[in-house]
Amino acid sequence: MLLDTPVRLGVQIEPQHATYPQIREAAARLEDLGVDILFNWDHFFPLHGDPDGPHFESWTMLAAWAEQTERVEFGALVNCNSYRNADLQADMARTIDHISARGGDTGRFIFGTGSGWFERDYDEYGYEFGTAGSRLTALGRDLDRVVSRWEKLNPPPTRRIPIMIGGAGEQKTLRFVARHADIWHSFVPAEGLAHKISVIENWAETEGRDLSGLIVSNELKNRGESDADALFDAGTRLFTLGWAPGSPDYDVVKRWLRWRDGKNAV
Repeated sequence: MLLDTPVRLGVQIEPQHATYPQIREAAARLEDLGVDILFNWDHFFPLHGDPDGPHFESWTMLAAWAEQTERVEFGALVNCNSYRNADLQADMARTIDHISARGGDTGRFIFGTGSGWFERDYDEYGYEFGTAGSRLTALGRDLDRVVSRWEKLNPPPTRRIPIMIGGAGEQKTLRFVARHADIWHSFVPAEGLAHKISVIENWAETEGRDLSGLIVSNELKNRGESDADALFDAGTRLFTLGWAPGSPDYDVVKRWLRWRDGKNAV
C-alpha cells in the first residue's frame, strides 16, 4: 500500500509553560535548522506540569506561524473536532493555507484532526463531552463536511490540503483514515504497525480509495534510534518529536535531523 517516501521530521512545539516570544523564537530556529513540519496541539490547558500554568490556543498560533515561516509545513497534532463547527474549521484551514503561500507557491498547512479526549477542556469551555463513541461518530460526519466545504469556498484552498488523522481504533478511526487521510498518526509500536496497516487497507477496499500515497506517522519522544529504526522498517516515514519551548533542547532536534538525513541518504 505504502510508497517509499522520504523520511520527514516534525517537531511539536508544546504551547504550554512558555511565553509567546519563546514559542515564536522556537518556530524560527527550528525552521532554520531544517525541520520539515512544525506542530502544536489543540487544548486549552497544559497537558503536563502545572495544570494551571501558561498555555496558548492552537489555531490563532497556527495563523501566526503561517505568516512567520517561509518553508516548513505546519498544523495541529491534532485539532479537536469538538471545539469548532466543521464548516468553520474548513474555512479557517483554507484561510491559513492562503496566508502561508508565498508568491506562486501553494500553502503549507496540514489539517491534523482527531475526536478529542481531554475532559477538562470540554468542562471548562462548555462543550458536551459525550462518549468516546459519540465523539468519533461526530468526527466521521464532520470530516465529510470539511472536505465538502473546501469544494465550495471562494477562493478555494491553494492545494488539496493534506488531512492527518490521529488514532488507532479499528472500527471507526482507521476507517476515517482510509476514507480521508493523507497522513495517519499514532503511537502504535513498530511490532503492531503491520496489523494496523492491514486494517486500513481493508477499510480502503470498502471505501474504494487508493491509499498508495498514505504517510505513516509516529512519535519519537522518549524513544531511541533503535526504536526509530524499527518504526522505519515497519513503514513509518514521518517522525514527530514533542518539544518544550520553555526549556528548549536544540541538540536533540539536531540529533534526529542527522538520523533523518542518514535514512534519506541510503
